[in-house]
Amino acid sequence: MALFDDAPVERPKVHTLGEDLSRLSLDEIDARVAALEAEIARLREAHAAKAASRDAAASFFKR
Repeated sequence: MALFDDAPVERPKVHTLGEDLSRLSLDEIDARVAALEAEIARLREAHAAKAASRDAAASFFKR
């Protein structure tokens, strides 16, 4: 019996876009909103970092 025969366990998604929300409690909705807001902040930080990198490269190569 090998150690790696088990299939990888997939973690459940926090939220799926377009999902029916009618079965969720208010606490569950609040938790999803918080998770999505945190993800938006993470995406905005990544965007800003990539934009700064791109701008620095453009500035360097315009010389």
